[in-house]
Amino acid sequence: MKQLSSKYFISFCILFFIGCSALSPYEVPVLQGNIVDEEDIEKLKSGLNQDQIRYLLGTPLAKSPLSNKRWDYYYSVKVGDRNLAEKKLTLFFNDQGILDSWNLEESVD
Repeated sequence: MKQLSSKYFISFCILFFIGCSALSPYEVPVLQGNIVDEEDIEKLKSGLNQDQIRYLLGTPLAKSPLSNKRWDYYYSVKVGDRNLAEKKLTLFFNDQGILDSWNLEESVD
């Protein structure tokens, strides 16, 4: 009976440690920047002024203090060291503050 109990105990310990080695710590997703939806990007059109853009997309993440002709919106999702998704939206304005063009770069890992 004692041998049977020790075999069960050893088997339990082996299975316990094998099961624990498969577990990894939970990594929290980290969202950074401006969340820009596809629907919002579809609403962009040449001729919008900066106030309309700010209402539509929010305040840009990066705006040059020397020139008000370029606004950058950036959004990323990271889990641990892995970058799962990344969006870069750059807006270009003319001298009157009217939207001329924009560029969207997306990367998904």
